[in-house]
Amino acid sequence: MNNQTPSAPKRPQEFSNHGDVRNDPWFWLRDIDDPQTMEYLESENAYTEAIMEPENDLREKLFEEMRGRIKEDDSTVPQKDGDYYYYTRFEDGSQYPIFVRKHLSLDAREEVILNVNELAADLDYCRVGSLENSPDHKLLAYSMDSDGSERYTIYIKDLETGKLLTDAISGSYYSLEWANDNRTLFYDVLDENHRPVKVFRHSLGDDPSLDELVYEEMDERFFVGVFKSSSKRFIYIGASGNNMSEWRFQDADVPKSTLTLIEPRRDNFEYDVADHGDRFLIRNNGEGNKDFKVSETPIAAPSSANWKVLVDHELGRPIEGITVVQDYLILSLRYNGLPQLRIIEHATGDSFDLTFDEEDYFVSLIEGREWDSSTLRYSYTSLTTPSTIYDYNIKTRDRELKKQTEVLGDFSPDKYEAKRIFAPASDGTLIPISIVYSKDTPLNGSAPLYLYGYGSYGIVVDSNFGSARLSLVDRGFIFAVAHVRGGMDLGWDWYENGKLLNKRNTFTDFIACAEYLADQNYTQKGRIIASGGSAGGMLMGAVVNLRPDMFKAVVADVPFVDVLNTMLDDTLPLTTMEYNEWGNPQVKDFYDYIKTYSPYDNVQRQEYPHMLITGGISDPRVTYWEPAKWTASLRDSKTDNNLLLLKIHMDSGHGGASGRFDRLKEVALEYAFALKVFGLTGAADSTS
Repeated sequence: MNNQTPSAPKRPQEFSNHGDVRNDPWFWLRDIDDPQTMEYLESENAYTEAIMEPENDLREKLFEEMRGRIKEDDSTVPQKDGDYYYYTRFEDGSQYPIFVRKHLSLDAREEVILNVNELAADLDYCRVGSLENSPDHKLLAYSMDSDGSERYTIYIKDLETGKLLTDAISGSYYSLEWANDNRTLFYDVLDENHRPVKVFRHSLGDDPSLDELVYEEMDERFFVGVFKSSSKRFIYIGASGNNMSEWRFQDADVPKSTLTLIEPRRDNFEYDVADHGDRFLIRNNGEGNKDFKVSETPIAAPSSANWKVLVDHELGRPIEGITVVQDYLILSLRYNGLPQLRIIEHATGDSFDLTFDEEDYFVSLIEGREWDSSTLRYSYTSLTTPSTIYDYNIKTRDRELKKQTEVLGDFSPDKYEAKRIFAPASDGTLIPISIVYSKDTPLNGSAPLYLYGYGSYGIVVDSNFGSARLSLVDRGFIFAVAHVRGGMDLGWDWYENGKLLNKRNTFTDFIACAEYLADQNYTQKGRIIASGGSAGGMLMGAVVNLRPDMFKAVVADVPFVDVLNTMLDDTLPLTTMEYNEWGNPQVKDFYDYIKTYSPYDNVQRQEYPHMLITGGISDPRVTYWEPAKWTASLRDSKTDNNLLLLKIHMDSGHGGASGRFDRLKEVALEYAFALKVFGLTGAADSTS
């Protein structure tokens, strides 16, 4: 490369707006078959690579660092299912998992049931969505996506011969379940707008085009899914919209039995179902119990008229999920923003909570394959604790360590400090922030800080350990997560105060967190890199319009930034389903409000921080043209000379690369960008 700085891509001089009624000057980018579109995207990618070329050695070093912390020949803790133990393992150098099992004993010969590396051998992208063995363990049904579009094809493998059956079913989404007869499958299918709205029943050997339609969803605000109960008694079909749901069930022993509705849908009413004995246990937010309660009702008469409260609602302590086994009900709760597990004995109603010591952590239940078990398996992690798997004996209350993810190299949790602090928002609300940093990092305002945020759909960004981020933390960065409103960290109110006509709270909360971290000398204004993806990318776009001076740089991965145009286009997969999240802009109040924050519509003539923006060419959730047109608009408007880089991944979708090492290369680009703009391109202390 010569020493001249490459020129940024320019908008083509001549183009057609393809008749778009909004007359968006970048509307032509939606046409992937238009040569101008591909030329433009390729020019942006080439520009990004040219700008980052001086950091190629750094990118490779970061990649090798991150890969070097991974134990490549690793495996999960086996789960018993009947006479088999199922687990997943990786081999040295392999990108993808290998699904395996052993018969009767962990000392038995290992049987490979699916090697994803073989499936991916000639593919740029490969992801297995669902993987289900038949109840008699003789067959394996799995679904595969080969381009990142989240459109899966279902295959069925004979585990006795190792051969695929002729049954191949295309156009599926994420749902796949066996009936108990070992020859009937239930699966969902995408419509022309990429929405899973139909459930079909398939009998082995039949032509899939003749499969029987079991359920079709007519309300475009709802998606459907198929689930099998933990007891294996029922096949459930759940229809869910944003903050709404409706469930049906049928006998898993009788694949052609009639579906029975449990309770009709209604606005702002969510429920989900598990069965135990002659009753359903139903987590629901009915009767104003917005942080959810658990009700019970006879299976023979399941409607809400017969629901009786089993676990009371407690405001600010949301019940996130229920797990039912033969003798126990396990609640996944959240209190003060942190997860908890509560165990309730069916026979007596006696209950107790599992407690955890760190001030900031994440714990999640790992649902077992066996109904009659008194062992609860869960994963515990924190910003300084790698994922740790425990088996908890409910009867004796003893805990057994089964596995902790090994971090290679000189990692020690004692080298790092993790905290949970609270920043006051503009209205006085205290916003939790999780932070981790090296104990060698000075807390005098000089440290660069990486601040991550999301804040939508009620999703909580928990304090998981991530070995990759050590490549920044060991170089003096403080890593922080802002738990802004719009998630459900502190209950339903926390969520509602960051959605619809309260959405701007999400953005101002994030800015308040950045300001507080600077005020408390963790960093200083202008030494923060902000990061978020998808709806978190919308957060990035909003805060960079509002307070560009606060941030040194911004990383926006697959960002949902063209909010107004997207929500006006009901042919896109998620639009109608998400009216309850953002509002329907065909209603004037919502149109006016969304227009005040939609990042694409609020690009201004002002200075912006350094920015790295990514997208995926086959992304069905945030279409590639959103980050592309946002970048183009920023190029036309910004008044600074800071970096503005766009990287469209041409072989993947919303989740990025499918291979575990290819994904690290994407992270290495982001981290090299961060180090470049901060002028910190030397080695980490721990690796120098």
